[in-house]
Amino acid sequence: MSPNPFANRQRVAVLGGGPGGYEAALAAAQLGAEVTLVERVGVGGSAVLTDVVPSKSLIATADAAVAIAEASDLGVQFYAKGDKDRPLKPEVAINLAAVNKRLLALARQQSDDMRTALADAGVRILSGQGRLDGPGAIVVATDDGGTDFDRIEADTVVVAVGASPRELDSAKPDGKRILTWTQLYDMRALPEHLIVVGSGVTGAEFASAYMNLGAKVTLISSRDQVLPGEDEDAAKVLEKVFTRGGMQVLSKSRAQSVEVVAGGVLVTLSDGRTVEGSHCLMAVGSIPNTAGIGLEEAGVELTGSGHIRVNRVARTSVSGVYAVGDCTDFFPLASVASMQGRTAVFHALGDIVIPLDQRKITANIFTAPEIATIGMGEKDIADGTVDGFVYKLPLAANPRAKMMGIKDGFVKLIAQKGSGTVVGGVIVAPKASELIYPIALAVERRLTADQVSRVFAAYPSLSGSITDATRAMHLMNIS
Repeated sequence: MSPNPFANRQRVAVLGGGPGGYEAALAAAQLGAEVTLVERVGVGGSAVLTDVVPSKSLIATADAAVAIAEASDLGVQFYAKGDKDRPLKPEVAINLAAVNKRLLALARQQSDDMRTALADAGVRILSGQGRLDGPGAIVVATDDGGTDFDRIEADTVVVAVGASPRELDSAKPDGKRILTWTQLYDMRALPEHLIVVGSGVTGAEFASAYMNLGAKVTLISSRDQVLPGEDEDAAKVLEKVFTRGGMQVLSKSRAQSVEVVAGGVLVTLSDGRTVEGSHCLMAVGSIPNTAGIGLEEAGVELTGSGHIRVNRVARTSVSGVYAVGDCTDFFPLASVASMQGRTAVFHALGDIVIPLDQRKITANIFTAPEIATIGMGEKDIADGTVDGFVYKLPLAANPRAKMMGIKDGFVKLIAQKGSGTVVGGVIVAPKASELIYPIALAVERRLTADQVSRVFAAYPSLSGSITDATRAMHLMNIS
């Protein structure tokens, strides 16, 4: 076996074991470095234990409930036999306590699997609260009282401390009636009326999930559309699905305060209106966990919001200190944090590195239907960022969608004029997170619409909509 060219025993210390910290530690160990990872809550961090893994597991349960409820549209009917063998139509019931128990168990299992992978790679794992002690060391309080410390000196430090739900003084979460998204999993029963404050990605995902689980949901949005900043057509489809499902969407409505009242909560809007419900989810953004961990003392530059400034290889303003994930000012996605972690270590240890390009990042919103995006959007054409053209194909035109009873959604592709190079796309569909991948490949490899159109798609398939769209774009580009 040939020697590892990177096995120079550099010392790498990683502060935070979420997706970014995990990948950084794993990659560094694979390249032969001596690696120590410090994690406060458990390997995987909040992303695995209280955020991404449990929330997407909850959404998968909601998707199953919808599939059962809509099965009759496909001719599948559920009956139980009553007296004298008369058919009874059973109701779909959600045991939220069992659902939450399962998804938290899945989160713990994922955390354990990640810890095992790190241990097998030779990573030293320290449990405790860590902080930088200058640019080349981390000090870890390894006990609750903060009296036992461990000091780790390193050639490279990777900061991956993540972010926490933003809390408002006028709507302080109590973990019972007023909740952050990390506190939802303690509920034993489905809320009678869940008020969701905030219509960004987190608010929209949980509003969608709880509506489909059978709860009454009111979504309060301070903007004129749900998912502000996202593709306008996608937001319109989602809002139509929400209102059709019985959700009340209050647009251009800012929540001024939330208080606990007898039997529930009272949300007061800035215009004086009030909304009463049983529970309130505060989904008003997040704040980076960068305060009090020695960053400024080490010379690391922060933004006004407390995020760590990084470049495209995740390097901070201090040589030898990198930062990845939601604590940075780059792009708050678990997949991006993971890629940042690997990129940071590759750069620090001298491996081949490709700087990250935000225009090539795939994102997905796990509502029902899902919304997946990549690259340039229609608004980039409108503001002159790209000289391109758009083709949008309703998903209902796809034969597989007809067979599956899918009525909502579309495939939208953006290509440059002249060359026909695919520079972006939007998919609104069930499992859009899976369908976006071929478009992401096209954007990454700078394929033209014509090149994509020559790839065989199975018939019938939802991915055939991508082929149909690119074939139509050929005619648009030569006309």
